[in-house]
Amino acid sequence: MTEKIQKKLSDSKGARWAALAVVAFTMLCGYFLTDVMSPLKPMLESELLWSSTDYGIFTSAYGWFNVFLLMLIFGGMILDKMGVRFTGFNACLLMLVGCGIKYYAISDYFAMDGLIILGMKAQVAIAAFGYAIFGVGVEIAGITVSKIIVKWFKGKELALAMGLEMATARIGTMLAMSVSVPFAKYFNSVSAPILLCFIMLCIGLIAFIVYIFMDRKLDASLTDADKDAEEPFRVKDIFLIITNKGFWLIALLCVLFYSAVFPFLKYATDLMVNKYAVDPELAGIIPSLLPLGTLFLTPFFGNLYDRKGKGATIMIIGACMLIGVHLLFALPLLNQWWFATIIMIILGVAFSLVPSAMWPSVPKIIPENQLGTAYALIFWVQNWGLMGVPALIGWVLDRYCKLEGDGPAYDYTLPMIIFTGFGVLALVVALMLKAEDKKKGYGLEKPNIK
Repeated sequence: MTEKIQKKLSDSKGARWAALAVVAFTMLCGYFLTDVMSPLKPMLESELLWSSTDYGIFTSAYGWFNVFLLMLIFGGMILDKMGVRFTGFNACLLMLVGCGIKYYAISDYFAMDGLIILGMKAQVAIAAFGYAIFGVGVEIAGITVSKIIVKWFKGKELALAMGLEMATARIGTMLAMSVSVPFAKYFNSVSAPILLCFIMLCIGLIAFIVYIFMDRKLDASLTDADKDAEEPFRVKDIFLIITNKGFWLIALLCVLFYSAVFPFLKYATDLMVNKYAVDPELAGIIPSLLPLGTLFLTPFFGNLYDRKGKGATIMIIGACMLIGVHLLFALPLLNQWWFATIIMIILGVAFSLVPSAMWPSVPKIIPENQLGTAYALIFWVQNWGLMGVPALIGWVLDRYCKLEGDGPAYDYTLPMIIFTGFGVLALVVALMLKAEDKKKGYGLEKPNIK
């Protein structure tokens, strides 16, 4: 008599990679809206009469509710308590609502010109409000997808799966950088790319509904032993997370590294126009090379980490490259488009190295039942940077970097020195993390595949 051994659905290679593809596509749609306004900064200034400070305030809105209303932390607790299906679906709905408000504010339907709200132009304030709601949705979707990947890939190709999800999401960033301006010019409307984002987010929501059915099947395939092994989340687990030094080092590395990349991307198109004299219609193509590079390299480095280890070392190398890139952007030399292109490709490599090792390292430091809250706390810390740095750069540009005459509008030397400073601090934290790993034995230098 043969004994039937029950297999989990996640043991099927096809099933787990299909689940990854579906949720990664949802994140692609979200990241498209995250960066869709970045190449439109010159158009916002010329057509809607926004200043760099207006643009900086709008861009910083992404983190308002996440940081000050602690929405991300509540989202992480809801995720650990209610599960990935409930949390992910509601995160997708928030993205749609935020996108709709943002579209209304930028579109021709907007009819509050001249009105001031909380010291801001009404258009900037309402667009920022919509972007803030979207920011809550996309960040909670991000932590939900991170937990989904751990659920399906733990003990298997975890870093490769996270790398592929990040790479797919970066296609959204790449599309935003490269198609926003041509799309807006074709339809003669700065709001047209945002309407395209709204349509894509609807498709992304449908994709997540497909995942919900897959997740139900996975839960049905779990044995009683698997279910017993999953400890429930308790509020006191938050205390255990925040007293863990390894957690804080990962969180600090995250905020410093991403503060030197995502806010930079918000201004990269404008940098290409002002420093490298690239045509505004083509200027978004060079920054789009950054996510294009991550498309291939993040899964490559993730696979390397899965099989060979060296996660902490990978993060240190990435931080060193980040410093070099921003320093080269700051120096007044070789102001040629081809030089900017080469530096952007190197930044793409750095941007592939750190996240490919950083996110899969979290489950080595934090138990699985606390992962949703841990990722939420990391994203919350990260959102301080995503909120504060764009506003800081916009203010610095208006205050110290404006140029007179018919040439470039801004001198980007000071902003690039600020980004270099974030890179230096990220390197210090990465070295501290490697030392902590050596002391505590988290296994960051060990392979993920058991």
